[in-house]
Amino acid sequence: MVKNNNVIPNAHFKKDWQTRVKCWFNQPARKKRRRLARQAKAARVAPRPVAGALRPVVRCPTIKYNMRVRAGRGFTLEELKTAGINAKEAGNIGIAVDHRRRNKNVETLQANVARLKAYKQRLVLFPRRSGVKNKRNGKAESGMIFTSSQEDMQNATQLKGEIMPITQAVNTIEFVDVTDEMKESSAYLQMRGARNKARTIGPKAKAAILAAEAAKASSKKKKKKK
Repeated sequence: MVKNNNVIPNAHFKKDWQTRVKCWFNQPARKKRRRLARQAKAARVAPRPVAGALRPVVRCPTIKYNMRVRAGRGFTLEELKTAGINAKEAGNIGIAVDHRRRNKNVETLQANVARLKAYKQRLVLFPRRSGVKNKRNGKAESGMIFTSSQEDMQNATQLKGEIMPITQAVNTIEFVDVTDEMKESSAYLQMRGARNKARTIGPKAKAAILAAEAAKASSKKKKKKK
């Protein structure tokens, strides 16, 4: 509704409609193109997994998101060494390596080492293709050391989904009955008391040292007077 003596709205929204509106009529063709690209990649990398290399489990950055876990860029050199895997050969067996990341806690280190060991148990290594040349000396390599048996290689199938998908840990909530002691206690006072105690540790320790020194000095004076 128009109030008072204002102009009647007459915005020209239909002028040059083709440049202001974007349609998505090519979505079915794009969907087909992506599907064919996935099939071509699966045939090209077979029998390797389609999803790529194995990724480690890391925590998301910042306090807001660090309760979540996600896939990292690659395993650290310490994780590979603990799991008994050579860092130079890790890329050949489908394991991503990140030499820049560092392990700052034992929990993440143990979780990724267990992830690597589980991957090694499920891994099926095929011999290297004939005619592959070494990048260092340029000589043709006859084969690659592998531990998989002929039966395992015949029964091996290509993994189409994600390698060892990462799942979020769900914490269960425990319910307790509220007691009279809980009602009488104040969480705010406890928090303030702990904060005050933490802030006064230094001054109290310094005051105790000064008091001990003063007591020693007074005892020495008394001994001299005697």
